[in-house]
Amino acid sequence: MASGGPYFDDVRSKPEIIDLSTDDVVEAGNHVKDSSEHSAKPNAAVSSSVHELLECPVCLNAMFPPIHQCSNGHTLCSGCKPRVHNRCPTCRHELGNIRCLALEKVAASLELPCKYQSFGCIGIYPYYNKLKHESQCIFRPYNCPYAGSECTATGDIPFLVTHLKDDHKVDMHNGCSFNHRYVKSNPHEVENATWMLTVFSCFGQYFCLHFEAFQLGMAPVYIAFLRFMGDDVEAKNYSYSLEVGANGRKMLWQGVPRSIRDSHRKVRDSFDGLIIQRSMALFFSGGDKKELKLRVTGRIWKEQ
Repeated sequence: MASGGPYFDDVRSKPEIIDLSTDDVVEAGNHVKDSSEHSAKPNAAVSSSVHELLECPVCLNAMFPPIHQCSNGHTLCSGCKPRVHNRCPTCRHELGNIRCLALEKVAASLELPCKYQSFGCIGIYPYYNKLKHESQCIFRPYNCPYAGSECTATGDIPFLVTHLKDDHKVDMHNGCSFNHRYVKSNPHEVENATWMLTVFSCFGQYFCLHFEAFQLGMAPVYIAFLRFMGDDVEAKNYSYSLEVGANGRKMLWQGVPRSIRDSHRKVRDSFDGLIIQRSMALFFSGGDKKELKLRVTGRIWKEQ
């Protein structure tokens, strides 16, 4: 719609999140339709011109109430209004407090497909419900679960499994039980030990095993936990156990794998896993207590 330039580049570099819970939102109902039964209706295909009308000229995102306009009729989303210092970005006239009620009503009449349609979502949603649905859509892509870098790859589970194997060279294992030995001989590596990821395939699903050193308050500890490559609802169908020990002692953890919807850092910082104090881990390692030689065993099972 509006042409770009330094002014637009400046304000676009500061994205704004719009809270859709405000009372200003026009009620459109929660009706969701299957796209196959909706395809025969004449308004199923919304013209690109209507999409352009609902596009904010500054942030280029879809506009939601209150939609503002200047005296010349140029529109602007509520999030961008304070960022342009109450000046219309198109004609530079003062914006004031004029609402574009006509455009808000046009938006309320629209029903659009989910943006994750290509991932399998077939729902058709009222314009004002679409963003809320998309934030929770079970077909939305997953973030890469690799913890060793800020990887920006997203996709469905088959894509991420291939991505982990080919791009991150992650160890892949078949089976629901495992026996891993984590070894670090360098004292610095003992303090900062990180084994990025191991992926297990069982029950037709994929699970990620994480193990790393971190600080629990002032205490140096290690943590091991499992994440499920899928949604939280599916993750609750499974349980797992982790065990570590030596010299006649052992520690045991049993829990439910967390979905990879929860980031690695979120799971770690919630302490939802087997936590081993470094002194205990070195005791389990034997020897002079300077090398880390830790054996972690575990299994995954499906709840009935």
